[in-house]
Amino acid sequence: MDRATAAPQGSSPEGPLGLEDLLSRVARGEEQAFDRVYDLISPTVYGLVKRVLRDPAQSEEVSQEVLVEVWRSACRYDPRRGSPQAWVMTLAHRKAVDRVRSEQAATDRESRAAAGDTERPYDQVAEEATNRLERDRVRRCLENLTELQEQSVRLAFYGGYTYRDVARLLSTPLGTIKTRMRDGLIRLRDCLGVEW
Repeated sequence: MDRATAAPQGSSPEGPLGLEDLLSRVARGEEQAFDRVYDLISPTVYGLVKRVLRDPAQSEEVSQEVLVEVWRSACRYDPRRGSPQAWVMTLAHRKAVDRVRSEQAATDRESRAAAGDTERPYDQVAEEATNRLERDRVRRCLENLTELQEQSVRLAFYGGYTYRDVARLLSTPLGTIKTRMRDGLIRLRDCLGVEW
């Protein structure tokens, strides 16, 4: 039987266990539960990591590291702090960003070693101008969102709040927040011309 069709022990006839239940079983060392978790989240993990790294080979490697981390640290998942998928995606994002920083540091070291002491001057004015243009572009696109979409996106991305936190802060039902954020992000993507 392959992993995609294997049901973890304890799944009911009504349907498979939820990701939260599966993570608690993984925390107890149940390999079948981890197989199911792997099947459920690995495509999403890979997609997120690939968006950050853009290199398929490195993305596969980092995705495997994330899934190993899920296996090792499932006992640290706390359902009071967010959904299981958010916890896994946070692990994935951190690992991907760590890889980018590590690769950049290695590239910088190699460049300095190859160039010796002759460093090329950094064009701070051009960098600042580019950053300002990007900020203005994002700001203009945020202004095209509805008020609830804009507030939700700002709290989540600039404030670092979870969906639940945003819903609590805005006194709005969680489902409404999720829908508004999804719609807002789609509108931002279209406005910025970003391909996902």
